[in-house]
Amino acid sequence: MPEGHTLRRLAVRLTDAFAGHPVRVSSPQGRFEAEARLLDGTVLERADSAGKHLFVELAGERVVHVHLGLIGAFDVVEGPAPAPVGAVRLRLERGGAHPTYADLRGAIVCDLVTPEEAAAVRARLGPDPLRADADPDRAWQRIRRSERSIGDLLMDQAVVAGVGNVYRAEVLFRQRIHPLRPGRRLTRAQFRAVWDDLVLLMAEGVRTGRIDTVRPEHTPEVMGRDPRRDDHGGEVYVYRRQGQPCWVCGSRIRTETLNGRNSFWCPRCQRRPRQDAGRTR
Repeated sequence: MPEGHTLRRLAVRLTDAFAGHPVRVSSPQGRFEAEARLLDGTVLERADSAGKHLFVELAGERVVHVHLGLIGAFDVVEGPAPAPVGAVRLRLERGGAHPTYADLRGAIVCDLVTPEEAAAVRARLGPDPLRADADPDRAWQRIRRSERSIGDLLMDQAVVAGVGNVYRAEVLFRQRIHPLRPGRRLTRAQFRAVWDDLVLLMAEGVRTGRIDTVRPEHTPEVMGRDPRRDDHGGEVYVYRRQGQPCWVCGSRIRTETLNGRNSFWCPRCQRRPRQDAGRTR
């Protein structure tokens, strides 16, 4: 599932391509056809994101709420729109001197909602490290009282919005925190270090379009190692590196299922505190 930086990049791309222009709105697949007819010819005002949710705002207080889910994609392409290929749920088109189109496929949510309904979706989410208006204390107040593991809490979109499996694994490694440590056993300083690191890493993901988490001294160029080869891309410390040596200490990276998702960590760099041993997840 795309992580929060992907949705923020998409919001910026859609805003840059369509904001201030009337857009042709259609639903080649047909599942959004009635809504598309209502929106066709409306000026697109902006696109925004909150966590893994996208909101395309159009004139007349109309908002298209999108959640890509596991396989969704919203491709923005410069040039005249060709005949649609595949199950295109929503197509946006801009004409004129700089024609552009955007095709949405595979999303689990594509709904026309009111601003109030969009606000209700946002209200259910935890603070988003990519948003300037985020209040990290909201997340801290939930984490500090919880017996759930920090690895579980970071993936709960009602606690912290936009963090997925990659950022979860990598930020905990960078802060030397075992993913199974109960939230209430984190100090406020540890949580703040995790939050600040997420702000840094996810903003870099928006800038580059990939997740790179290794520090300068652990890059392939400095270490004289081969770049990572993975369909995910990006240089990482532990994510999908089970059985491989840690770039910092040389220990073998481990993995274990945590609430249905694979969790990755280094047993030496992220030692589980003795008081946490034997606790349930």
